[in-house]
Amino acid sequence: MPNSMIPSFLMYCYIAGITPGPANLCSLSAALRYGRGPALRQWRGLFTGFFTVSMGSVLLTYCLGTVLNQYVGILSWIGAAYILWMAWHMLHADAVKADQDVSRPCFRTGLFVQLTNVKIMVFCMTALASFVLPYTDSLWGLLAVGLFLPFTGPVANLVWLFAGASLQKLFADHRRGVDMVMAASLALCAVSLVWPH
Repeated sequence: MPNSMIPSFLMYCYIAGITPGPANLCSLSAALRYGRGPALRQWRGLFTGFFTVSMGSVLLTYCLGTVLNQYVGILSWIGAAYILWMAWHMLHADAVKADQDVSRPCFRTGLFVQLTNVKIMVFCMTALASFVLPYTDSLWGLLAVGLFLPFTGPVANLVWLFAGASLQKLFADHRRGVDMVMAASLALCAVSLVWPH
């Protein structure tokens, strides 16, 4: 990935990681209901699940990259379309209920949440196919980014876990403004994927 793409890649990782999703809401709810200790046990499962999905995405992207190398440009457009869909969805989604019921937090519940979390599956595939594959089809290049990805979403889970009620209040009080800023940032990421360099 060229240095000019790193800011867009990091912005994409941040926004995709910090926005409400199953793992973030699970972390928030677990911390609010059961406290930091049980929520951290669950977080270890979230991290392990994210790592597993990320490594699976590396292998799948590598296979796609070597077999379908001529379609990489199309994958960038698909990734940009997905990012724009996320931005549109962010602007039009109903308020998220953070107090949804979750099972008792433990490693297994965290692992299950991530292994069934379509958001991170699409996130990992989009990050690899759109930000890495157009520039290299090397397994090592994909693996380097794939090893970085588990430190994006799970770190955001920790933010939700530790911020808990105060972050929930921020989203409740200023949800529209926060959603507009994040949606605009996602749109910029999408444009940077397909804009000629």
